[in-house]
Amino acid sequence: MPHVALVTVLVRDYDEAIAFYVGALGLELLEDSPQGDDKRWVVVGSRTHGAGLRLALATKEAQLARVGNQGGDGVAFFLHVEDFDTAVARALAHGAVATEEPRDEPHGRVVILEDLYGNRWDVIEPAGDAG
Repeated sequence: MPHVALVTVLVRDYDEAIAFYVGALGLELLEDSPQGDDKRWVVVGSRTHGAGLRLALATKEAQLARVGNQGGDGVAFFLHVEDFDTAVARALAHGAVATEEPRDEPHGRVVILEDLYGNRWDVIEPAGDAG
């Protein structure tokens, strides 16, 4: 069955991006392999759930202009969590920025956070069996 395996996120620096996505969002470093010429194949995500993020170093002018603007002015990424309050506190402690107060929606508890580059994430504790 076809499925989305990876989504590319443009970053300024591999190590700062790994530190943020692992530390703030609780993702796992799944791969970090040298590719030559200072390039690396870096993937963070979950070993058991969903698509991973391929962290791609922005090197060209067009790429650099898009760092932090993966979704334009909208939410680009959706992170499901089991413990909303703990996950949000962890993210904020690692430099994420809340753009709103947490709210309850039919699909679960949600807040929009910006990552270290300004990309917007919906952090969601799904309601019931929605996860």
